[in-house]
Amino acid sequence: MADAHKLDCESVSDTCRFIVQSEDEEEAVELARNHMKEVHDQEYSDDELREEHLQVV
Repeated sequence: MADAHKLDCESVSDTCRFIVQSEDEEEAVELARNHMKEVHDQEYSDDELREEHLQVV
């Protein structure tokens, strides 16, 4: 079974329940980055998202 890459937005914002999960790490990071910019008006680099928030499940 392939690893999935998951970002739970609740780890960044306690008022949001958005979850990104994908077997494709690049896709998960892109979706998470877009969500953070569009919904929370916060910009994160791909590296910040990977190092601080992305989990492999």
